[in-house]
Amino acid sequence: MEKIKAIIFDLDGTLADTLPLCIEAFRKSVEPIAQRSITDEEIIATFGPSEEGTIMKLVPDHYEKGIADYLRFYEELHHKCEKPFTGMADILKKLKTRYIKLAMVTGKGRYSTAVSLKQFGMTDLFEIIETGSPEGPRKAEGIQYVIDQWTDIKKTEMIYVGDAPGDIIASKQTGIPVVAAAWAGTAEPEKLIPLKPEAIFYNIAEFSEWLQTNT
Repeated sequence: MEKIKAIIFDLDGTLADTLPLCIEAFRKSVEPIAQRSITDEEIIATFGPSEEGTIMKLVPDHYEKGIADYLRFYEELHHKCEKPFTGMADILKKLKTRYIKLAMVTGKGRYSTAVSLKQFGMTDLFEIIETGSPEGPRKAEGIQYVIDQWTDIKKTEMIYVGDAPGDIIASKQTGIPVVAAAWAGTAEPEKLIPLKPEAIFYNIAEFSEWLQTNT
């Protein structure tokens, strides 16, 4: 593997443990409208599109209220996910000082992404930020957009870092190496390993050491 000159990060479950926050905000916004209980599994089954797509699937007849309530709860509840994963902010800052290019490609919507990055003090760390679409997954499209902007860097000098099977699949579609983040409590390594990422990390310390060797 060539020395890494650019890294594209996922957000949820990779930079921070935001997935429980997302699920709670979905539940608080959707259950009063739907007038029934919504399970975690039901919410997670809609993931792929941005949160707008999730609301459209769960309460399509009340989309405007659903998405407005979701975004409000997401911001109000963000104190429950006050900081990124321990060590992640230091990693990003060190990479910046070493002139490694940083981008983000996330399935989150633009507004919630901005809320989280502000909460984590990461608003200015990423050169390019590509967010999700209500229509469906667009990770591969987002990664390709970043590749197209960084014309001075070869694909073999980039990596994507993500925690979900879709992250690995999207990276392979665009032809860049991918490493799997399995340090979140929500990670499912048994689904990541068969997709053969370049590496899989179960804690951030291991990932940090690997970066020191490969950047």
